[in-house]
Formats: sequence, structure tokens, C-alpha cells
Amino acid sequence: MQLALTGDEIGFRNQMRTLYRREIPLEIRDGVREGRELSRADLVTTQRILNANHIAVPNWPQQWGGRDWTPIQRHIWHDEMQLACVPEPLTFNVDMIGPVIARYGSEQLKARFLAPTANLDIWWCQGFSEPEAGSDLAALRTTAIRDGDSYIVTGQKIWTSAAQYADWMFCLVRTDSGAAKKQAGISLLLLPMDAPGVTVRPIALVDGSGEVNEVFLDQVRVPADLLVGQENQGWTYAKFLLGNERFGMAAVGRTKVRLSMIKARARQTRMGAGSLLDDPLFAARLAELENDTLALELIQLGATAAKSGGTSSILKLRGSELQQAATELMMEVAGPGALLPDVTRWAGRSTADYLNCRKTSIYGGSSEVQRGIIASTILGL
Repeated sequence: MQLALTGDEIGFRNQMRTLYRREIPLEIRDGVREGRELSRADLVTTQRILNANHIAVPNWPQQWGGRDWTPIQRHIWHDEMQLACVPEPLTFNVDMIGPVIARYGSEQLKARFLAPTANLDIWWCQGFSEPEAGSDLAALRTTAIRDGDSYIVTGQKIWTSAAQYADWMFCLVRTDSGAAKKQAGISLLLLPMDAPGVTVRPIALVDGSGEVNEVFLDQVRVPADLLVGQENQGWTYAKFLLGNERFGMAAVGRTKVRLSMIKARARQTRMGAGSLLDDPLFAARLAELENDTLALELIQLGATAAKSGGTSSILKLRGSELQQAATELMMEVAGPGALLPDVTRWAGRSTADYLNCRKTSIYGGSSEVQRGIIASTILGL
């Protein structure tokens, strides 16, 4: 198991650090560091800079913008991006639908979508979850009925992140309602968000943000050539997509940045003759969280070279827990100021960040689902 970087890998890391700090505008990186909500323009600007430097989609095939990097180099690319507070390339584009189209899509779909997807000329959203099909995704009921050269799509999606910005949705639909297993009979369609019959309704969240939506699909006509792969094979593509998503969810770099901010804020918070950082109980909690984060980082580094079965679930499960623990500790540092709704100040943002981070143990497969995968694939239970 590799737990230390080689000389060449250290040189690559330094190259990434220099590029991120030189190319990405400081005001955007400061916004990420301070937890401010970024605009759509900020995210597009960042991804196009990364793409211009040929590092937006290193996990894709080289002919579509990928890089001939080792798994460790890809890990460094991602980790240093988080440490530099660079907005990550839009995950719906880069980690989800892009790799699926590159692997399973027709040549026509690859030529049409991959280049603009990498450059964020197209903004994708994910049409998976439904009101009664969240963690049990295979229970989805949105139907796609073949009508000549088209499918007629009817149903509802929910918790659709950034649907208000999206140009296209990659959508799981049921094309065979009579399939013996609920995982069968599901297909993956690419659906334009401006098509007649598509309605997006925002969902107000407890943290005050509006990042998720309901999407209603009322007899939306989708050309049949926008089917990814084969009809009724969508469950295979969804598992491939979710495996890519979960492996990147440990967010070790983001947690390390949060811990650094916690330490800095605690040092500024007066307590008796010293600061909160001098309090033994607080210092012990912070040290425990730092050690747990280091342990996860070592697991991630050791597992990067070969994604063994269940590893992505370990990273997703533990990474979610550590992100939540860090946001809780930051809110405690804020003290009474965390109760103020003013998100222009760090104390108010700490509560919004804490509330928003509750979702990390749900999306991409809940913690209960991840424990089940770990039990079956690693422990053999």
C-alpha cells in the first residue's frame, strides 16, 4: 500500500498547486474558502479555465480531453484543487454523465455532447431521485413510452440539484413496466430542459438556499437517438455512474480546509486569559477530528491505485461523517453568533453550512446503503 508520494509525484503536486493559485481568480477561491455561495458564472469561469489548461476532465478518455495520468496523479489533482479552494468541475458533467457517454454512448452522442460537457457549455443535472424512489432508486416510476422515433416521458424527479441552471438532464426512466425485477426495465435518456412539458419548481431548504428542485415531466417528447446505450440497461449505467460519484465524495481536502478555518477562528475566540484553542476539551476534539481525517486520507491514498469493491463506499461513508463533524465544530466555535441569520458573516454561514452538510450522508447513496455494500463486498456478510 502506497502511503507516501514519490519525487515525481511531489513535483506533479507542486505543478498543480502553482497552476491553481495562478490561474483561478483569488476572489473565487476566497468565496469557496469562506463558504460564500458562488454564482453560476463563477463556476463556468473556473471550469473553462481548467479545461483550457487541459485538466478539467482527466478521468475521461484522452481523445475527449482526458489525461494519461496515474491514479495517484488524478488523486493529487483533485486533492490539491480542494486544498486551494478551487471550485471543482461540475460533478454532473465531469464525474457522472461524461464518463457514461464516453463508455456507453453512441459515436453520435459522444461527438455531440462530450466536448461542450467538458467546457461547461452544457450544464447537466441528474434526474434520478423521485418522491418514492430516493435511496431505493430502483423503485422509480417515471415512464418513457416509445412512440415512433421518440419516447414520451411522464413522471416527476425531486431533489434535482441545480436544475434551475441546467440545459440538459440525464434521466432514469422505466421503459419496461412488466420487467420481473425492478432493476430491469430501466433506461437512461438525455432530456433537454427547455422541451415542452418540463417544469422546474424550486425547493426552499432549511439553510435558506435554493439549490434543489422538483422537476415535472408531462408527456415530454424525447428523440430516441438520445437514449444512452441499450434500452432497459439503464441500471448498469447508473451503477457505473454512482461508483464514480461516491469515490470522490470523501472530500478530504475540503474537510482539511474546514479544520484549518476552525483552528484559525478558535485562536481568535477569547476564552478566559487565552483562546478557545487553549481549552483542553476543545483541543482534544479538534485533534481527534484531525487524526480521523488523516486516517481517511491514508485510506484514500492507499486505495486510489485500485478501486477495490466497497472502497468507494468506505470513503463516502466516513467522508460524510467527517464533513458533518467539522461543520458542527465550526458552528460551536461561532457560539451565539451562529444563531444570527446573516450569512454575510462567517458565524451566520457556519449554521447554514452545518444544515446543508446534513445531506452528505444521504445523497449518492445513504449511509445505510453504504454500510450494506461494505458488509457484502468487503466483509462477505
